[in-house]
Amino acid sequence: MNNPNKPFSQACENNKQPILEVLQRHFVKVSTVLEVGSGTGQHAVFFGEQLPQVQWQTADLPEFHSGICAWLEAAQAEGRCNNVTPPLALEAAGRWPEQAYDAVFSANTLHIMSWENVTHFFPGASSCLKSGGLLCVYGPFNYNGQFTSESNARFNNWLQQQNAYSAIRDFEAVNKLAAEQQLELVEDNAMPANNRLLVWRKA
Repeated sequence: MNNPNKPFSQACENNKQPILEVLQRHFVKVSTVLEVGSGTGQHAVFFGEQLPQVQWQTADLPEFHSGICAWLEAAQAEGRCNNVTPPLALEAAGRWPEQAYDAVFSANTLHIMSWENVTHFFPGASSCLKSGGLLCVYGPFNYNGQFTSESNARFNNWLQQQNAYSAIRDFEAVNKLAAEQQLELVEDNAMPANNRLLVWRKA
């Protein structure tokens, strides 16, 4: 599984099943999904196989495309994941797809990108959603300006050592950005390792 052509994330392996259980509840009537920040491609391959009724569109910065394609090509060579499409080039502050999707999914992205890009993420995601569409975002969040665990505090310090603009975001701040785009919070799911899976619906 972990070969030179296929980047590997242990975090993806750890969180894919808990995320899937939430998506399965919400994606019963969903047929098209845009994944923002497909990363290694592991999530796309796993969710694509587990949600065969969904057309799953990967997307990320161009430097990640070769790894995503390696995972897709390996799965499709085995006759799997024909419902997952090669990545679009997408940057939060750039141009978003013109197609409207039933759902937008993003995992472990908001704490990596700058706050300025977070402010672009929500208008971009909303612009890609059909009326009644879902935005599902997975990752760590602070509440009332406080870390939810010592491990998240340590992780935040590590993030800022990598990039000064990276940080765990405050739930209240991102929910405000969502509300400004007519995205109403419908679920805040506690996930393993002090993460959350937030689900918004477009009015």
